[in-house]
Amino acid sequence: MVASWLQRVGSSVPRGFSRFYVLNVLKEQPMTGKQIIESASEESDGMWKPSAGLVYPLLGRLLQEGLIEENDDGKYTITKKGISVLEDLQSIQDVIKKQMDVLMRLGNVGKFVAMDILDRVTSMAATLNDNLDNMTKAQRDQYKKFLQGTLKKLDEKEGKQKVDVE
Repeated sequence: MVASWLQRVGSSVPRGFSRFYVLNVLKEQPMTGKQIIESASEESDGMWKPSAGLVYPLLGRLLQEGLIEENDDGKYTITKKGISVLEDLQSIQDVIKKQMDVLMRLGNVGKFVAMDILDRVTSMAATLNDNLDNMTKAQRDQYKKFLQGTLKKLDEKEGKQKVDVE
């Protein structure tokens, strides 16, 4: 997961990715902070090794938000609330990925537009990710609806372009 993603975006990790990554690995299995750091380094083939100064304060924030909990053995596990937030993030990510795939299929112009949009979306997604816990379910649903509507418009436009070309 991490290695292929880092190859696409380079060595810079966008704001909010660490939070998503920690929740994602804790969904798979309980881990200590050290194990999370080692997992990130291993999955990225050494391209990304988050520092203890990043991971431990992040774990503290996730604990305060009730997204994870610490076991007696010092390992962290994701809570039901954390899984819910992770699922919301995943569904938003899926919609964005579908939109990017459509743009990439539009050819060279689509690729240039897609790269510009990818930069903007990454920034927007990081901001959204940081504020997701403060959003109501209705606000998250509204954002999903917006993204899905945009995807539908792109799909319709792509279908029209195919008809025009033929």
